[in-house]
Formats: sequence, C-alpha cells, structure tokens
Amino acid sequence: MAERFERHRQPWTSDEIQKLHQLAKKGMALKAISKALTRSEESIKDRAKLDGLKIAKLR
Repeated sequence: MAERFERHRQPWTSDEIQKLHQLAKKGMALKAISKALTRSEESIKDRAKLDGLKIAKLR
C-alpha cells in the first residue's frame, strides 16, 4: 500500500516551493524530493509542472 501523506491537499508554502526549486536544480530524484518535502510524488510533479521545473527521472 502507498505511503500516507499527512499534507494531503494542503496549499504549498513559499518555503516549500523554494525548497522544491533548490532540490530540482540539484538534480534530486522525484522520490527523494517527495520524502524531503513530505508530499506525494504526484503533488511534486504537479507543482514542478506549474513552475516549469524539470525533475530528474532517477530510480
């Protein structure tokens, strides 16, 4: 079963967005970013797409 995220459907804070940008620029994998921000991979992907970020597709 998938991990449960406490932050389900919570709005993004400016700190989280800033951290997402930093981690994406470092070339961090989606799964690692997801854990670091305690958000689902789907949520990370959606936000990255909104902000025009590229997320590394490392496994």
